[in-house]
Amino acid sequence: MAALQWDPIDNKAVDTARVLAADAVEKVGNGHPGTAMSLAPAAYLLFQKVMRRDPHDQHWLGRDRFILSVGHSSLTQYVQLYLGGYGLELEDIESLRTWGSKTPGHPEFGHTDGVEITTGPLGQGLASAVGFAYASRFERGLFDPEAEAGKSPFDHFVYVIAGDGDLQEGVTSEASSLAGHQQLGNLIAIYDSNQISIEDDTNIAFTEDVKARYEAYHWDVQVVDWKKTGEYVEDVHALNDAIEAAKAVTDKPSLIILKTIIGWPAPKKQNTGKIHGSALGAEELAAVKEVLGFDPEQNFFVADEVIEHTRKAVDRGAEEHAAWQVQFDAWAAANPERNELLQRLLAGELPEGVEAALPVFEAGKDVSTRAASGKVLNALGGVLPELWGGSADLAESNNTTIEGGASFIPSEHSTHEWTGNQYGRVLHFGIREHAMAAILNGIVLHGPTRAFGGTFLIFSDYMRPAVRLAALMNVPSIFVWTHDSVALGEDGPTHQPIEQLATLRAIPNLAVVRPGDANEVAYAWLEILKRRGGPAGIALTRQNIPVFERGEGDAVGETFASAANVAKGAYILAEAPGGTPDVILIATGSELQLAVDAREALRGEGVNARVVSVPALEWFEEQSAEYREHVLPAAITARVSVEAGLALTWKSIVGDAGRTVSIEHFGASADYKTLFREFGITTEAVVSAAKDTLGK
Repeated sequence: MAALQWDPIDNKAVDTARVLAADAVEKVGNGHPGTAMSLAPAAYLLFQKVMRRDPHDQHWLGRDRFILSVGHSSLTQYVQLYLGGYGLELEDIESLRTWGSKTPGHPEFGHTDGVEITTGPLGQGLASAVGFAYASRFERGLFDPEAEAGKSPFDHFVYVIAGDGDLQEGVTSEASSLAGHQQLGNLIAIYDSNQISIEDDTNIAFTEDVKARYEAYHWDVQVVDWKKTGEYVEDVHALNDAIEAAKAVTDKPSLIILKTIIGWPAPKKQNTGKIHGSALGAEELAAVKEVLGFDPEQNFFVADEVIEHTRKAVDRGAEEHAAWQVQFDAWAAANPERNELLQRLLAGELPEGVEAALPVFEAGKDVSTRAASGKVLNALGGVLPELWGGSADLAESNNTTIEGGASFIPSEHSTHEWTGNQYGRVLHFGIREHAMAAILNGIVLHGPTRAFGGTFLIFSDYMRPAVRLAALMNVPSIFVWTHDSVALGEDGPTHQPIEQLATLRAIPNLAVVRPGDANEVAYAWLEILKRRGGPAGIALTRQNIPVFERGEGDAVGETFASAANVAKGAYILAEAPGGTPDVILIATGSELQLAVDAREALRGEGVNARVVSVPALEWFEEQSAEYREHVLPAAITARVSVEAGLALTWKSIVGDAGRTVSIEHFGASADYKTLFREFGITTEAVVSAAKDTLGK
């Protein structure tokens, strides 16, 4: 066990961190000082004594990851980033929670150097940390599976600081259960058990035995109680010993329950809800400074010897990085093909010829887009070793299994149906959609692999907090949503999505991709994988739908456009007879066939209809104004949208003169053909709407 060197200057640095946190909140007039004050010793220990990190290279592959799940206590992290030389300076601490600052109210990925993940909603940080640990193991399996444990340049730890709120949120229960099942030995969480939240003493709502719960999840659990003697003693040596013991446990994730007093050492407000989420006030702030030996008249004071001491983290980080680089270079020399794969992934590139691997679906057959997606994933899996994923206990329904890839579980958890391998590529989330989305975020934040997770579209509601965070962070998580309309049929309205497509499209940066036939599915997957910015959700049918006969390029005459046009988000699938449309029929997914059939029916009545397929509105919005005008000319106001969901998305596209064929109410239990007929999702309804918009 490594001996901890802790000198008086370290105590002074910790106290400086407390005072800076209190000063910052006092200046801006709002924020969360209490946890940052009492967690200062733990955070300082991690950043200055424990973690392997290079303050001048936040993208270093070999770094330990740090996740502040108690995101409201952002100063816990910001102050350490300042002290450690990560790029924040004293003026950034002074600018907490103000416009344009590097120190927003919660840590934000991509905004502040050294921040690995946006942690706002409680629970998301700890849950996503499980994804970080997943990715760490999977990447090791891709690049260095033969290495002895702890000897690979891809070995590192994932550290989390979590709080009472995190442990109460349901998403952490789901994710923690999976972490124990997966035996994620490099995941170490410090649970700040101060038992205070906004409503003060957590006993009002939270009295469970967390230790027993996490032991039941198969975690290694230790308790470090700084209150055990009756006097409050911040025993950093005991905490360091617990961390070292946790590092030695390789077959279980670790939870260190750290019993603290929030707001220590504020004389009057410590251990109260008052210090959790509001400034101390001038009198209490002055009292804290007096207790700690600081001048109450000075604000944001950092002694020269303190910053000189803490900035040594820069040199230590550079030395650790250099030592790791020697190890990495030796690996690269011994593994040129694996290194070539790594460099491709780090560059965010797909391999040459990946498009040629896409399956081509024969026209004239009926294929559900979920089945097509499964075939595409298996075809791509053969050329993209970085592609892995699964579903929330719906593998056969979602078609998310890459055949021949072992399950990503310890081998002892193998079943009759599934063979486990710690480096497998088939993910099993169990019935845990909330955690699945958070874990996917953690995977893509950790490194360059591409992971996907599937469930029914209706249960995207369970995933929404993490989906929104993926969009906010602009990271390329991939969500597979099948059973995408009332056409899933007999399961009835609880399982039939009505508002989900519209509400998901309302999330900025999220691409909602709804392919209209099997070949659109292939190119939708290709485009999703080409993109490294922003998440995507692909919505797929349960029922079989036609595969269209297509040409090689754009729609010309009676030749339908190539499915490669999916990358543009919307395109002319079938041009109007004669080339000049009277009306434009705009459709997605399984309803694209209705628009195609309506085009023929309208032709028989002398109406020329253009069919526009819109697999992804978000991608269409990225196209040039000229292209968008080409597809949807402003002069043609006779427009009909066709989608088996709310019309909300389409109002601005069809305009006041246009019409929508949609469903504005919940569904019912029946076969899909009956539901479409009874709810007016039919070719006849499209024809009628087209005539109506034309005034005929």
